[in-house]
Amino acid sequence: MDLTTRRRFLIASGVAGAGALAMGAGALGLAELLQTADRPGPEPAGDRASTLVLVTLYGGNDGLNTVIPYADPAYHSARPELAYAPETVLRLDDALGLNPKLRGFKRLWDDRRLAVVLGVGYPRPDRSHFRSMDIWQTAAPAAPATTGWVGRWLDGTGAGVEAAVSFEPVLPPLLVGRHRIGACVSYTGLALPSWIDPAVVTALGRPSPGDTEMQARAAVAYADLLRMGEVVAGPDPAPAIGADMPMSTATGTGGDNALGAQLSLVARCVEAGVPTRVYSVSLGGFDTHADELDGQEMLLGELDGALTAFADRMAKTEAGRRVAVVVYSEFGRRVRANASDGTDHGTAGPVFVLGHHVAGGFYGEQPSLTDLDDGDLKATTDFRDVVATALSSVLDADPSRYIDDHRATLMPFLPYP
Repeated sequence: MDLTTRRRFLIASGVAGAGALAMGAGALGLAELLQTADRPGPEPAGDRASTLVLVTLYGGNDGLNTVIPYADPAYHSARPELAYAPETVLRLDDALGLNPKLRGFKRLWDDRRLAVVLGVGYPRPDRSHFRSMDIWQTAAPAAPATTGWVGRWLDGTGAGVEAAVSFEPVLPPLLVGRHRIGACVSYTGLALPSWIDPAVVTALGRPSPGDTEMQARAAVAYADLLRMGEVVAGPDPAPAIGADMPMSTATGTGGDNALGAQLSLVARCVEAGVPTRVYSVSLGGFDTHADELDGQEMLLGELDGALTAFADRMAKTEAGRRVAVVVYSEFGRRVRANASDGTDHGTAGPVFVLGHHVAGGFYGEQPSLTDLDDGDLKATTDFRDVVATALSSVLDADPSRYIDDHRATLMPFLPYP
């Protein structure tokens, strides 16, 4: 979500002037985040805590060219120039396969570490980017809500600001509660202009006797500026995730264009023992109204490279093996291609769930390509099933406390010991 729409959400919700921001919510730098490693997190804390990573694909990813119904004649008939030939698809069974750029995902599938939830959507679809993403992030499809579902979990657990962290350019509404709010930490860090002497900033960062409260806070801010720069520039214990992938271009629909960099920071925090239970990262650019094949393939290649490298890195540690990743987009695309070799805003699409404790396979039912709703797919899985499952299986929470009218939970997770 871009800066303008985020402001609209916060102003409309009343959060901007409410208790959440008054408590200093969101005021957390990377250096401070890493320093929370010795703090207990929301229950269950310590070695039993599992972690949820939410990956938002902004723009509306074309699910039919991601999880491809290659054996369905209706697929090839509806988009003859955009459809993938059966021999190019990475087959998952005799009906569905992955986009050829998702080779890492296919390996995770073969390892039973990737689940695909089919036909995910919400009642009475809305094709507006802003409204649809608002529905996904608040888990409230009936009417606009003032809080995100993770934000309500923060409220319910009384968690500190470090419990939910976004490495995106702006804080997503997902992490906004009524009284508490997550942290937004820039993955790029801060850099001093070449004409500023670091020694001067160092001097400004030293507190002096007799400082007023505001002067003392300013000194701390200068010190944090230098410390954050050192942390970001410091050596990473593993290569940057997805560093060899081409960078995509984010669009006005929101999201960022450096998923690998964001996931690298998530990995560092997990390995350092930071008590964050929810991370939010994003990849933008999926609004493929024209020339879709090349654009979506580039984006899916970046997604595949970044996420499979992250999954492999997480598998090396006990804390990493307790990480689950959920990948979603605000809506899918229409079944039929448009006249510009692209697809327009649609409805349902697949959701990916991956991790060491994921029970790989298909969940839900693939929507029909002939029984359509005004040219769009009919959702077969309510998105609140996904949210409820993440809350109960990963965050050890009662979904009924945080989402209304939640449905029966899916079971793509193996028990966490």
